[in-house]
Amino acid sequence: MIEYEEFANLTKVEDKENPFCAKFAYPTGETFYIEPVFLTQLHGFRDHYKDRYPEILARIEAIVKKNKRVVFTGNFECPQTEVEDYIFLEITDVTDPLQIYVEDKSRGSDYGD
Repeated sequence: MIEYEEFANLTKVEDKENPFCAKFAYPTGETFYIEPVFLTQLHGFRDHYKDRYPEILARIEAIVKKNKRVVFTGNFECPQTEVEDYIFLEITDVTDPLQIYVEDKSRGSDYGD
């Protein structure tokens, strides 16, 4: 069972059409989904940017409050969540405006022919 401690203060909504993604609702009616890959990425930011993590969570809340219906997905080209009238955002849509970036340490092979 996946724990969503960051969103424990919100109402968790069951959606039988999207059983692998958590849906949450604010008391004011805004709803959002968190896909497992997004949560993993979010926790990666929590582990690497502890001091800025509250900013990331505040940004998520601001995005949901502004847009009303949001899916936070691991990959917007191939989301797990199937819903209409929601916007789909990836972790970089949340963190880049805060100037918190993923460092891509992958590089080509050092072995040449």
